[in-house]
Amino acid sequence: MSNQNGNSAQPEGATGGKNHLEQALDVKATRARRKVKLAFGRLGPGLITGAADDDPSGIATYSQAGAQFGLNMLWTPVLTYPLMLAVQSICARVGRVTGNGLAANLDRVFPRWLVMLLVGLLFVANTINIGADVAAMGAAVQLLTGGSQTLFTIAAAALSLLLQLFIPYHRYVSFLKWLTLVLFTYFGVILTVQVDWAAVARHVVLPNIAWTGAFITMVVAVFGTTISPYLFFWQTSEEVEDMAVNDRPVLRDIPAKAARRELKRIETDTIVGMALSNLVAFTIMLTAAVTLNAKGVTDIDTSAQAAEALRPIAGHFAFLLFSLGIIGTGLLAVPVLAGSTAYATAEVFGWKKGLEHKPADCPAFYAVIVVSMMVALGVVFSPLDPIKALFWSAVVNGVIAVPILGATMILASRRDEMGTFVATRAQRIFGWAATVVMGIAAIAMFVVA
Repeated sequence: MSNQNGNSAQPEGATGGKNHLEQALDVKATRARRKVKLAFGRLGPGLITGAADDDPSGIATYSQAGAQFGLNMLWTPVLTYPLMLAVQSICARVGRVTGNGLAANLDRVFPRWLVMLLVGLLFVANTINIGADVAAMGAAVQLLTGGSQTLFTIAAAALSLLLQLFIPYHRYVSFLKWLTLVLFTYFGVILTVQVDWAAVARHVVLPNIAWTGAFITMVVAVFGTTISPYLFFWQTSEEVEDMAVNDRPVLRDIPAKAARRELKRIETDTIVGMALSNLVAFTIMLTAAVTLNAKGVTDIDTSAQAAEALRPIAGHFAFLLFSLGIIGTGLLAVPVLAGSTAYATAEVFGWKKGLEHKPADCPAFYAVIVVSMMVALGVVFSPLDPIKALFWSAVVNGVIAVPILGATMILASRRDEMGTFVATRAQRIFGWAATVVMGIAAIAMFVVA
């Protein structure tokens, strides 16, 4: 039977030519997409912080750990995950409860000279890290396309700087969130190589630990790369930035039920972000161990060198994924490094700050970002050995993290600062454990070296 326009009539109960089953599937698919979008929307500072931890310099450190010591370094991400989770959860809580960044809070509790010293060390370590990251991005682009590494390095720095200067926070944070997906390239890499998972499990539980200076120093470098001071300052400040953008009050000023909901969001966000960070670190170490170390390649200086070494061993596809990951993680991490320095400096000196503001509104804050990028490029093109600078910046991070962690733990436990939202018992246990473990590792490095 046809209608007046000559088209066939739809069967009763159908819509748009779809039967009841198809309609039901469409509804379920729509609901699933909404749930995914809602879940992704709840992620923010924690996800970006965790992803930024796996920057090109971190990739180089993890690659060197796997290449030099094989499967015997795989226990480190397993240990760092609960420690990192506790530390970053506390930092996020401090920002959300007080409405101030970490440096501003530390400045209220500890002597000004001590806070300024820590921020100064943060600037040095972050600047070296930025230089290493943009250089690694330039090298990765050169591996993929040919051309001038110098030109690509300058272009990478310029692109990152322009994004920070001219895109407001509410748009930039969305870009950074989607950029975290680049980390999944490293899970793709591990699928291209052969892995003895039984051996992996044995070495995670019972690693062959060598009590040598090289081994201990590598452990400190891995810890310093993973539990990095710049992450403490960034996640705290981004919780504050997120509050300002979305017009949210500090937790002490809202009902208990709403406060618990916000703390749950922070917990979920941080669990996901830190899990992603440590899983990627584990994957990179494992890739280097089963490919480079297995073939006798034990000396890796840069992430680009690791990618190049993978090509004859694991194939062009593994090389391609590894190289793309370097570029993507660099774009994600460089703004976090520069931004954390700017936030910490602005908080200590009381300057107006925030990536949501235009440069003309926060000239000093953005000046720190520009100076960090310029000095970082200067380090790249100076006579200094960038590889040694990179490695030792990770070691410096591992050392200076100890006093910053100790100060943060004291702050997060004080009711006069945190009210009823002091760190939980589990956070205090694992947070102090992180402080002690990193302190012992740093002392052992100096004793054994």
